[in-house]
Amino acid sequence: MMVFQQIIDSIEGLSIEDQDYLFELIRKRRIESRRQEILANSEEVMRSFKNGTAKRGSVDELIADLLGDDDASCLE
Repeated sequence: MMVFQQIIDSIEGLSIEDQDYLFELIRKRRIESRRQEILANSEEVMRSFKNGTAKRGSVDELIADLLGDDDASCLE
């Protein structure tokens, strides 16, 4: 916890302009990180689809599968 507080103290010691720049830089890096995560997930889904291991069906069938109901009767 002390390291985190030291980081905060260091940021507070920056000028307002530098703080704004730092926050914008962090925001942009978080966006890019999220984009990379989405890309990796989509590549995994595409591999599963090409390998035939991806599940297919309607939304009701997906929900039934997640709930462990074989005939989706719980959705009616």
